[in-house]
Amino acid sequence: MIANLAQGVQVFTSNVFLVDGDRPVVIDTGANFDVVAAARNHVDDLEAVILTHTHRDHVGNLAAVKDAFGVDAWGFDPSIDGVDHAIADEETVRLGDHEYVALHTPGHKNDHLCFYSESAGVLFAGDLIFQNGSFGRTDLEEGDRGTLVESIDRVRERIDPDLAEMHTGHGPSVTTDPYDHVELSGRMARQS
Repeated sequence: MIANLAQGVQVFTSNVFLVDGDRPVVIDTGANFDVVAAARNHVDDLEAVILTHTHRDHVGNLAAVKDAFGVDAWGFDPSIDGVDHAIADEETVRLGDHEYVALHTPGHKNDHLCFYSESAGVLFAGDLIFQNGSFGRTDLEEGDRGTLVESIDRVRERIDPDLAEMHTGHGPSVTTDPYDHVELSGRMARQS
């Protein structure tokens, strides 16, 4: 089961995905709302926090989640405050009941990761790709449009065209033809 704990929250935050199953984890912790209470509505325990990247809206609640559940945080760059363990490019990570490959996808932020499970047909796209051809901002520190385009292309080449679900850092998840949204994001990022 994948649940967006930030669904309906009316503050500046990222989406927060609870992936339940054999290894219950939270992907990103969001900011400015009580994500601990939201998580406890679904699970008693978590085994880890997995970070797509460390922009404030994705990690504002990180300390609260780590303290409440006694878990460590995993991300691309453990030199960043709050990230306890590194996830390397192409490393396999268990999220819930499935194995996901971590893809280092800079362009929005240098430590950005996407997570893809071929067997589950799921992509966690963070702030790289959004619905309807939208893509991550590149006007922030560490942002770079050319690198972002390369990262989108990498994801597009890696995922199955029959991808079932794409869960994004902001906005709604995409469950109807998500591969088409990835392709469109690449085209739009080139044109903008």
